[in-house]
This record gives sequence, structure tokens and C-alpha cells, in this order.
Amino acid sequence: MEPENQTTVSEFLLLGLSEKPEHQNLLFGLFLSMYLVTVLGNLLIILAIITDSHLHTPMYFFLSILSWVDIFLSSTTVPKSLVNIQTQSRVIPFAGCLAQMYAFHLFGTMDSFLLAVMAIDRFVAIVYPLRYSVLMRPRVCGLLVGGPWVVTNLQSLVHTCLMAQLTFCASSKIPHFFCDLKPLLKLSCSDTYSNELVVFAFGIVMGIGPLSCILLSYICIFQAVFRIPSAQGKWKAFSTCGSHLTVVSLFYGTIFAVYLQPTSPTSSQKDKAAALMCGVVIPMLNPFIYSLRNKDMKEALRKLVGKAASSWS
Repeated sequence: MEPENQTTVSEFLLLGLSEKPEHQNLLFGLFLSMYLVTVLGNLLIILAIITDSHLHTPMYFFLSILSWVDIFLSSTTVPKSLVNIQTQSRVIPFAGCLAQMYAFHLFGTMDSFLLAVMAIDRFVAIVYPLRYSVLMRPRVCGLLVGGPWVVTNLQSLVHTCLMAQLTFCASSKIPHFFCDLKPLLKLSCSDTYSNELVVFAFGIVMGIGPLSCILLSYICIFQAVFRIPSAQGKWKAFSTCGSHLTVVSLFYGTIFAVYLQPTSPTSSQKDKAAALMCGVVIPMLNPFIYSLRNKDMKEALRKLVGKAASSWS
């Protein structure tokens, strides 16, 4: 039962990464610079893929979708943090909090599914190169993106609907820079058993499912590559996977740090640091990881920048 004579919370206070006034200007500068780099870098990737016909392949189609998702993921948290720091107001209404939670889990989980889809693409390209164009035809690529989109929306909808049924009366202060599941559940004065059970179940399915797909794909890829007789052939095959493996390592490292760690007195700080990596830093790094190690992408970016420069001259 809910305690009597308690006022139901209708808005929350996002405490951010730090409450110290002397840190706010530094945080604002860091958030703003990372967000601008994220948006600009991912938009350049998208424009390069659209404008260069050589990049109209499944691999780059999935990369362009990943870039869109990264922009939206970063936009879910960073602009609100910037406004909070600039206006010195940390208030977010309950509806806005639910919307932010929905979007963060939608795009964050979509990231993991896209990494799995990209692993499948590399698996088909390396293990079945002669059948690649048939197996990865446009309709299949659309289904590989559309299916996860439906599933991740369903997950976010379930979390949001369950959270909307809870009552918050203990405190309105969220020790985080955005509205996330775990901090919100800790503030509720309702029974959160069902919510925690659903969080655990979705965490297992949405975490282990895509990761298992990635691991199985790369096991098959490594087996196929090791059968290639020449060292040059092995290197050429592996070179198409290096960027993807780097992003997978960064992404899943932070996911496990946020959601699979045991509760401890420092869990709140670890949550913030890992969520910052997952929702802000990795989306900023992805364009660099995929462009600096990819000759085709670097060439497409050079052409894009060259066209832009000539049009302005």
C-alpha cells in the first residue's frame, strides 16, 4: 500500500553529472562539442553514402541507419542536459521523463540490433560471397532493419506503460543526467517487482540475442577466413570487419557495465559514466571508427567535401 498524506510527484529534478557550480561551464562545453561532432560526423557519413553510388550496398545501407540512430540517441539526452546547464533549471515533467526514457531505450537497443545485422552482413559477404547479392537483396535488408525497429519499440512501450502506472512520492531528485529505468524505479513508492522482472527479462533477451548473433557470425567468419590460403586474402577479409568489431567491443562493454553490474554504493556513479559512454561518446566515435579505417568511405568523404567546397567558391 502507498503511505498516506504523501504528495505524488509530477516532475523530476535531473541532478546531472555534477551539482558543483564550478563544473557546469566545463560540462556545457564538453556536452556541446561532443553533440556537434556527433551530429556533424554522422550526417557526413549519411551524405557520403547517399551521394556516392559505389556505397549503395547493404553494408553501407546498414551503416547509414546506424548513423541516424546514433544522432537520435545522442539527441535524446544531450540537448536537455545543455538546456538544464544553461538555464540552471533541472526540472523535467513526468511525461517528458517517460518520453526520454522511451527514446533512450528505443535507440540504444536499436544500436545493438543494428550491430548484429551488420555482423550478419559481414558473415554473408565473407562466407557466401557468390550468393551475397541474392541473400542480401533490398527486401531482406529492409526486413533486417524493420524487424528490430518493431521489437525495440515494443520493448520501450512496455517499459513506459509499466513506469506510468507507478507512483512517485519519496523524492523527485534523479541522480542522473537523463531519465533512465533504474534511477526512476528507485524513486517509486509503489511495488516495482513487475517492472524489475520485465527489465531483467528484456535485458536478457535484448542483450544476449544480438550478442549471440554477433558471436556466431564471427565464429563462422573466422573459420572461413582461416581456410583462405593466402595471407593477403586473410587480411582483406579481416579488414572489412575491424571497424565493426571495435564498435561492438565499445558498445557491449558499456551495456554490460550499466545493466548487468551488481548493486553497490557506487552503482549510481558507474551508471552515469557508462550511460555517458553508451549514449554520448560512442555515437560520437562511430563516424571516426568507420571512416578512418575504410578507404571507400574516406574517398566518398573527400568527394563530398570537395563538392561542398567548390559550390561555395
